[in-house]
Amino acid sequence: MKERKISFGVRISEDLVKELDKIVDESEYLDVSRSEVVEAILLTYFKSDVDHEKRARELIIRKRKGKL
Repeated sequence: MKERKISFGVRISEDLVKELDKIVDESEYLDVSRSEVVEAILLTYFKSDVDHEKRARELIIRKRKGKL
């Protein structure tokens, strides 16, 4: 059975959009969408063996301080 998908809006920087579009363009043979790329990135992140809450906090703090 297919997993139910939920749509939600996300605002990201133009630089991230450019990087995302670059992946989409380079994966043209897969006929991939931005949503699929973002889902794959999130899936990989959450399947990794790290403390996700701690890592997310660290990344948010670094981003807010301009160090990311």
